[in-house]
Amino acid sequence: MYLFKYEGIIKQKIILYKFYDKSYLYKFFAYIINNNNKIKNYILKYDYIIPIPLHKYRYNERGYNQTYLILKELNKKQNIKILNDVLLKNKNIKPQSTLNRIERAYNIKNAYIIKNIEKIQNKKILLFDDVFTTGNTTNECSKLLKENGAIKVSVLTIAKD
Repeated sequence: MYLFKYEGIIKQKIILYKFYDKSYLYKFFAYIINNNNKIKNYILKYDYIIPIPLHKYRYNERGYNQTYLILKELNKKQNIKILNDVLLKNKNIKPQSTLNRIERAYNIKNAYIIKNIEKIQNKKILLFDDVFTTGNTTNECSKLLKENGAIKVSVLTIAKD
């Protein structure tokens, strides 16, 4: 599920948020999600919501995980259960946004690992990301979560390209 097409003002805001040190925009995105009853109800169907993680190198470079910031703000308004210590990015890859479709699929392989497996076993998990382009990132993460015991994995993104 996604909220917007990746175009216009939403695309501009996401680019500013991710690449131009405009971390304060997390409040803008959280506000939009929190005021959409369909999305709020969708989120509540899951045991946990997991933000797509950044590699520690990219996190240190950017200073924040853009998806996690949004979820933390959402949690102030509604009691969502965030898991930020299960899905980890263990491989620093090239940014997916700089690659074509074929390169993206190869680039993302084995970039993630699971820790604290017991937290996801027999649980319904919602992955949260900012932009869905080819689906390679969310597919890789979903596969890993299912292989490690999640009974259902779905995806919510701000925008779809």
